[in-house]
Amino acid sequence: MTNIHPSSVVDPKAEVADSAVIGPFCVVGPDVTLGESVELVSHVAVAGRTTIGAGTRIFPFASIGHRPQDLKYKGEPSTLEIGANNQIREHVTMNPGTEGGGMVTKVGDNCLFMASAHVAHDCILGDHVIMANNATLAGHVIVGEYAFLGGLSAVHQFVRIGRHAMIGGMSGVEADVIPFGMVIGNRAYLNGLNIVGLKRRGFSRDDIHTLRNAYRLMFAPEGTLQERLSDVEEQFKDHPVVMEIVAFIRSDSSRSLSTPNGS
Repeated sequence: MTNIHPSSVVDPKAEVADSAVIGPFCVVGPDVTLGESVELVSHVAVAGRTTIGAGTRIFPFASIGHRPQDLKYKGEPSTLEIGANNQIREHVTMNPGTEGGGMVTKVGDNCLFMASAHVAHDCILGDHVIMANNATLAGHVIVGEYAFLGGLSAVHQFVRIGRHAMIGGMSGVEADVIPFGMVIGNRAYLNGLNIVGLKRRGFSRDDIHTLRNAYRLMFAPEGTLQERLSDVEEQFKDHPVVMEIVAFIRSDSSRSLSTPNGS
């Protein structure tokens, strides 16, 4: 039987799994679904058409699923989908989607959102993403799996962040970040590859060596980026990790690409 503290207010229409735990002073709205073993530690407010996957734990004063901070939002029945086994710490905010962005915000599995992180409307996050304290995503941001966003970083609307990328603390990210890349700075620029992250994730020495060689060619001072990209595509066509970066750069995007300073 669901463990609900008597001080909490849970709408009878909410779908709450029997193994879920709702601690003191929480508020759960009528269109909320809490999966197996979800825990709202205390003082958590969950609203809107929000689904929270099994094993996710949400800490005090988090605000999950309330209406987007978008003046164009007119009450459309958008959703927030949060995956399994996430840790959502104190004061984190997550908003549902909007009509202008596909009507859904999605968070993958096994992510960590440290205190006061913000996920805005229509963002799509992969698995194992980490957002450090006060890291913030504007609307329509796409974040690949295992990406790490440092504390006090801010990501512009419609930016794409590739898999295994790292955003340095206090960075303002206005342009797309390649998979495996690392950006830093007030107006963030590409500062190499996330070598430490790649090693931690078990990438082979050969893969890392190949990525380094491809990166040097891709962002060399000679020629245009498209010319260098064609050279990389030919030279490294049998290396999936490199071709992932090539495909990312060639994909449609409304934002420019983060490049090294001076490139």
